[in-house]
Amino acid sequence: MADDLPTPADEEPDPKLLEILVCPVTRGPLVYDRAARELISKKANLAYPIRNGVPLMTAEAARSLDDAPPQGLPGGN
Repeated sequence: MADDLPTPADEEPDPKLLEILVCPVTRGPLVYDRAARELISKKANLAYPIRNGVPLMTAEAARSLDDAPPQGLPGGN
């Protein structure tokens, strides 16, 4: 059953999707932070999480870049 477990490649968003996504707040560009699994909007000072390869592109899902990174990720607690 180990074949059913997601692999890191399965959790990566589609590169074509990353090319067309923009920040829903500013309509500006996003930067993909692979280590944190987030899309960063520098202009909005927000980070949008990526879960199971799917970017969560709502203001409610985003975290402020002023906040600490999520736990369990590099730089987190």
